Amino acid sequence: MGWTYLLLSGAFEIGFTTCMKFDGLVANLLFVVFASASFYMLTRAMKTLPLGTCYAVFTAIGAMGTALVGIVFFGESAAPLRLVFLALIVAVVVGLKMVSAEKG
Repeated sequence: MGWTYLLLSGAFEIGFTTCMKFDGLVANLLFVVFASASFYMLTRAMKTLPLGTCYAVFTAIGAMGTALVGIVFFGESAAPLRLVFLALIVAVVVGLKMVSAEKG
């Protein structure tokens, strides 16, 4: 269940960082909702998963997801080298999951 909470925390992080792109009351309220949900889920994940793994995966999901939102919805650069580095973030997350599974 810890990994589910961790993935959800990362998804909500993408939501709250995307809200920072917008102005207005609705964007601010959504920011608070998404940020609160994100940190709540991260806290729940840390009950069963190692602190370092949680934080690394949390920030990786947020960074990768926010970059993809920028590419898809805001016309930000999709340069090949940028995509390579985003793929490396995915590899790191998968590696951390594999190492975590080995340790029990």
